Parts: sequence; C-alpha cells; structure tokens
Amino acid sequence: MQLVDSHSHFDVAEFDIDRKDAYARALFAGIKVQIVPAIDAAGWPKLKQVCAKFAGLYPAYGLHPMFLEAHRAAHLDALRLWIERERPVAIGECGLDFFVEGLDADAQQRYFDAQLKLAREFDLPLIIHARRAVEAVIASIRKIGNLRGVIHSFPGSKVQAEQLNELGFMLGIGGPVTYERANRLRSVVAAIPLDQLLLETDSPDQPNSSHRGQRNEPANIVEVLDVIAGLRGMRRDDLAAATTANAERLFDLPIE
Repeated sequence: MQLVDSHSHFDVAEFDIDRKDAYARALFAGIKVQIVPAIDAAGWPKLKQVCAKFAGLYPAYGLHPMFLEAHRAAHLDALRLWIERERPVAIGECGLDFFVEGLDADAQQRYFDAQLKLAREFDLPLIIHARRAVEAVIASIRKIGNLRGVIHSFPGSKVQAEQLNELGFMLGIGGPVTYERANRLRSVVAAIPLDQLLLETDSPDQPNSSHRGQRNEPANIVEVLDVIAGLRGMRRDDLAAATTANAERLFDLPIE
C-alpha cells in the first residue's frame, strides 16, 4: 500500500528534534510521498533543504494567509524567481482565512490573487487554505480562471464541493474527519467523487481524534484512510490506490 500525504509541514521546528524518526515511521506506515507546502518566504530555504534530504518529499512554495505580517510585496517577486528556479510541484500554501481576528482581508486577497495568477502562468496546481472563506476562494478561482489544485482541510458544504469539482479542484481531508461529531464533513466525504479526494495530515497540526492534543505526523494518515474507507464503504487498499493516483495526477508525481 502506497499513500501520499498531500499536506505535511514536515519542515517546521516541531520536527527538528526527531525528523528522521518521524520520516521512518511514515515510510513504515506506507507513506511514500509528502507534499510539503510553505508558510512564508523566510522558510523557503529550510523547506528546500528538508525536501532534498528525504526521498519522496516534494516542496510547494507560497505565502500563507495566516502569516500575513511576515509577507511583503517583494516576496511575490521572490516567489516568481523561486518557481522559475526550483520548479516546485505546486504553489502554496496560499488562500484566505476569515477566522483569525485581525487579519487584513484586503491584504490577504491581494497576496492570494497574485499567487493564483502565478499558478496560471506557470501551469502549477495550488494548495489553498480556505477557513471561513470557501465562498470567497471559489469567487477568486472563478475570477482568475484556468486553475487547478486542492482545497486543504476542506471545511465546506456538498454544494461547494461540487462547485470546486467543476472548477478542477480536489479536496484534502485529514484529522477532522476522524472526529465522530464532524457530521457535515463526514457526509461530504462520503458523497464526493472518488477522483476529487486527497488524504492529508497537516502535520504537525490537526491531530486525529485518537491523538488529540498531541503533535500530528504523517504516519497518522493511516487512521484517516481507515475512517474514510468506512464512510464510503470501500476497501482500504482501493481507497489508498485511488487517492495516491489522484495525488500523482494533480502534482505530476513520479510515484513508482
């Protein structure tokens, strides 16, 4: 069984103490590939270094909306240069966050739109954060057009999932689906087309219900797989094969 963690912040400081061991646990669990999205420009060099050190880790570069204070207009020019030079598998993590108080919505939108345009220009998929902002994200995608990607930790409705599918966007599903009270999310996950589904952990964040309060890590994606397989009435191996194929197609991965 080969799995892809389509959203793992494996480069961040929380893994500095045991990154090699966490990587080994991921391999043992069948996670052969991790997509590692960026947070801010200052972190791009370390992200590049970590992905170069561990086989099967692929970087995405972008500017995360929650770290707005760290971003500068010049970072968008720098992002273009990094994309041209490094040829990442995606642009991200980018998007909109209307949950955190004090984040300038207009500034978020400017950075997001700029990254959408870069994705269209370089024909790269997007890794999008959309907390309390799914409708705004959909509107932005429609406005720019000719885009594809994944909505990370999808928080929306069945109707929004259908709209995103029509726009060429997959849905990343992780730890939140393991919580029994996540009824709306579970109903969406049970109903969406199989070819729209990606597995993720958002490590070190969003731990599964069995690890609440603990640091999350890629190996825990197996529990996400099992929960989704149960919701959809599928064999876990079939679900693993389908979601891995989805990730391979979206990110153009050389999975063997």
